[in-house]
Amino acid sequence: MIRVGVIGLGPIGNRHARLYKADPLAELVGVCDILHDRADAAAAEYGVPAFYSVPEMLQALSPDVCSVATGGHEYGSDHYEPTMQALQAGCHVLGEKPISNEIDKAEEMVACAREMGVCYGIDLNHRFTPAAEMAKKWQNEGRLGHLLFCNMSMWIMNPRETSPWFQIKALHPHTVDVMRHFCGDVEAVQCFATKAPGRKIWSTAHFSMRFRNGVVGGLTGSYDIERGHPMERCEVAGTKGRFVIDDMWREATLYPAGDLEKRVYTNPVFGGMRDFEDTFRNRIHRFLEQVSEGCPPEEVDGSGADGLAAQKVLQAAIDSLQNETVVYIQ
Repeated sequence: MIRVGVIGLGPIGNRHARLYKADPLAELVGVCDILHDRADAAAAEYGVPAFYSVPEMLQALSPDVCSVATGGHEYGSDHYEPTMQALQAGCHVLGEKPISNEIDKAEEMVACAREMGVCYGIDLNHRFTPAAEMAKKWQNEGRLGHLLFCNMSMWIMNPRETSPWFQIKALHPHTVDVMRHFCGDVEAVQCFATKAPGRKIWSTAHFSMRFRNGVVGGLTGSYDIERGHPMERCEVAGTKGRFVIDDMWREATLYPAGDLEKRVYTNPVFGGMRDFEDTFRNRIHRFLEQVSEGCPPEEVDGSGADGLAAQKVLQAAIDSLQNETVVYIQ
């Protein structure tokens, strides 16, 4: 049984705690938040002790795994300190996205996990669905052939106005990770963005990308569209065929080249994914599986290194938007 502590008890942290409590591989042993009322409420809900500082919880409980579900500016400014504290204590860490809103701090976090020899994952939950797994299986079986292009889109309504880059930094760790999951590292980015009426931030953006393996792609995202209809789509194409994933888990379709018969995976009504929380459940369970199996840290699915790579793409997009040029990623 893996002993788990959750740091940060907002809505996402409570979701983590609830899912650990229900997972057969985990024992939730403590919760921590600098806001005493949040920590106390979660402790009462889950029947575990509350802590108000990370070092205090780490010293008292010595958990095997910590979830860092703090937020902050651009959803990522409060991740660095608790992550470093947990890693330096020898804990495996599953952090919320984005890994950090500052690249240098994200690099420190990834380097620390590597030095400590512990597993470090990011909650890049959009790839942890049966539909995405089926699409990856098709790819691994060679059904796409030589990869050519990848198109991705995602949109939700988020009226929050923080930094000009809020939509780019907070929404697109997911989309870039999905694109990288199928097509590898991104080499170059050019970004264009617009502001919907009444918005002060760059609330809708389009990225043109070239991957290191020669694949080309496009990503469009928005914080301006209600999600009462499909909100995410990923298309990957090669010389032998292409697939389309609709809405993370709803459906994956393979279109073989030169064949009028397509192959479709549809989320089943009974026994399938029920809602968005199931993507968190799958992601958390996979991290627990890998920790319990003694997975080498460099082989963690949706790792800290993956989270860092995604943020580098997003920073390149911001640099491109500011300078109106193509930006190359080192």
